[in-house]
Amino acid sequence: MHDTNGMARRYHWLSSGVEDFVNEPHAAICSQDRGQLILNMTASEAEESRRTAALLAGEHPDKILKEAEKLTELAMPHSHPLPLTEVNPRYLHKILLKTYERKPEDFKNLLEIQGVGPATVRALALIADLVYGIPASTRDPARFSFAHGGKDGFPYPVDRKNYDRSIAVMKSAVEKAKVGEREKVDAVKRLARFYEL
Repeated sequence: MHDTNGMARRYHWLSSGVEDFVNEPHAAICSQDRGQLILNMTASEAEESRRTAALLAGEHPDKILKEAEKLTELAMPHSHPLPLTEVNPRYLHKILLKTYERKPEDFKNLLEIQGVGPATVRALALIADLVYGIPASTRDPARFSFAHGGKDGFPYPVDRKNYDRSIAVMKSAVEKAKVGEREKVDAVKRLARFYEL
């Protein structure tokens, strides 16, 4: 959810072969907005951040809140990816008490605890980053934007015939490209995944 305009970022997520729901679970994501500064806890490079967030969630709430209080006194640059406004000690105490009692084994177990939502994850990621030096990922997981939509930015309803025609055009372009046979085969295989939708 965008803080200033109140609009949610919509994703179309392809994950026909999911093996792990917390580490790069998607084969592809498209979104109408790209390049925003976002917290991406599913990125493979966020493994240490996920692990630390789960460990922090198992600590006594008073210890974590002492660290959080120190953070609110910091003057962070505007370019810092996670704002200190994400740390609300009153809310954190309630949810950290619940996570402390459950002591999640890993990030997936942390997410399964009722009440743990985006604000809790952002706060734990911020504490892991600023206190323990373990940065979270802000890599945008979206790989492309909507290609079939109006000029107003709203995508058209799914038009399978139009998508299939687009894939056929892309396949033809790949086959005519002046690249090696192996590259062509790999590109056509990637395109074929879209037919599975």
